[in-house]
Amino acid sequence: MAESQSTTLSPTEIQSVGFEDTDTQTHVSSSKLSNEPIKLDIEHAVVEDDPRIWSNTKKNVVLFIISGASMIAGLCANIQNPANAQIEQQLHTSSGDISLSLSLFILIQGNFPVIWSAISEIKGRKTVYLFSVVLFTLGSAIVAVSRTIGLVIGMRILQGVGSSAVIAIGAATLADIYEPHQRGTMMGVFYSAPLLGPSLGPIIGGALTQGLGWRAVFWFLVIWGSIIFLAFLFLFKDTFRKERSTTYQNVLNRRLQEQQPSEAKDESRKISEKELQVNDESLNQTSLKDIEGQPTVIPASAIREVKLSISDVNPFPPYLSIISRKNNFAILIASGLIFAFSFSIAYTCARTLSMYYNYDALKTGLVLLAYGIGCVAGSILGGRWSDRTLARLKAANGGISFPEMRLESTKVAMLWLPLSVIGYAWVCQERVNVAAVCVMLFLAGFTSIWIYTSTLAYIVDANTGRSSTAVATNSSFRGLSAFVAAEIAVPLQDSIGDGGLYTLWAGLMVITECIILMVLYKGRKWREASAEREKQKLGGK
Repeated sequence: MAESQSTTLSPTEIQSVGFEDTDTQTHVSSSKLSNEPIKLDIEHAVVEDDPRIWSNTKKNVVLFIISGASMIAGLCANIQNPANAQIEQQLHTSSGDISLSLSLFILIQGNFPVIWSAISEIKGRKTVYLFSVVLFTLGSAIVAVSRTIGLVIGMRILQGVGSSAVIAIGAATLADIYEPHQRGTMMGVFYSAPLLGPSLGPIIGGALTQGLGWRAVFWFLVIWGSIIFLAFLFLFKDTFRKERSTTYQNVLNRRLQEQQPSEAKDESRKISEKELQVNDESLNQTSLKDIEGQPTVIPASAIREVKLSISDVNPFPPYLSIISRKNNFAILIASGLIFAFSFSIAYTCARTLSMYYNYDALKTGLVLLAYGIGCVAGSILGGRWSDRTLARLKAANGGISFPEMRLESTKVAMLWLPLSVIGYAWVCQERVNVAAVCVMLFLAGFTSIWIYTSTLAYIVDANTGRSSTAVATNSSFRGLSAFVAAEIAVPLQDSIGDGGLYTLWAGLMVITECIILMVLYKGRKWREASAEREKQKLGGK
């Protein structure tokens, strides 16, 4: 998957293209004055009904729907916790089986987006949203009527499969409709919805369990899933455009080559080589000047003539391509550690409040609301600061931007994150008044998600043309990290206490911040070297 191909337009074709990005407008104007063809990166390829130029109202509807859908992922992971004791009693099962239903849910929810991402790059976003929400709603309904723990575990896995799509495809949808300088803010708004899960989940789950029984928890999820399905069906318009997908273009290119006779292949190869020689210098300039320099070389007529199916897509090569880049692998490790910390603190805090503060499910949920509010505030404000930082550095750099600039915004929170984690560790260990616990939960949530929002936006910016695959890969790292955190949290909490456990987490957060700083200062060089290797590999085929 090369990162430096582009679409060439003649001056007469420019008039039909609408642009929002100032850099692109400047580039177009200069090209028209010089009466020379210009080059567009893949995410600005000419498409019908361009989502980038939709009205703000239309974009807000999309943002509202996918944010509501993303709440499913956050709620589903936590809403069961207050009902666990009742499930264990009524289904005559063990706490080990209950833990398995939670950890398997997280593992599947984290890793299945790789499959959804591949499907969305062929069939579009809307198809994936509708099918996945149906699976989630069906799984929730079967859990609600289950009589055995085995069926509960199986259907929780189905819930994980269904709820996982929006995690990856949601961020890709935002990349479809927003320019890079807007994405930090919008990612913050989008990601704030699932962050309400750790706080609202226990409150809703506790209230429903106490009032109506544990089955009511899952009937609530059935109702929520049905509402989201109807919203996608009637209000959501697909944002996916084949011309702007690197995955689609690569598969299509392979299919076209297979259909061509050998003579045509040879002729096509000669023409391509000439075009590469002519355009090589300008391509390099494009990749330096545009944060989204990405490939599209397949003509629109060819796209209309060839129909692709799901069988044409293997999700694993794109996945491996993402993690083969040093900058991606490093930031994915950092992202996974932050998410694992977030999952661990919500999980163990509920246990601490129950065991040492004698709080019931509802009171526990109210305390955890402090963490949820901190996460939402950090997500929204951190996203805005991320965009502001990118704009400031871009202006200072003569209008030239690159993805790593965004990570500069994380420095503000880096000092406070480890300190807030250590503070939480020891107010819990010493059983300080619950008000102090709430303050530390707020600060830990605010600073961790402030940083996480920028890393998520960076993952999208640094992998244009395949944003859904990049976010799905991030989800996979998150799921694996959270699974490990869930399995080791309780044994560590029992052996070394909250003080020891979260002092260790503070150390891991320092390591995480060092990784992010390494990507900030070296990521551009790694990314461009990887792009060059991929270009050479593609050219050698």
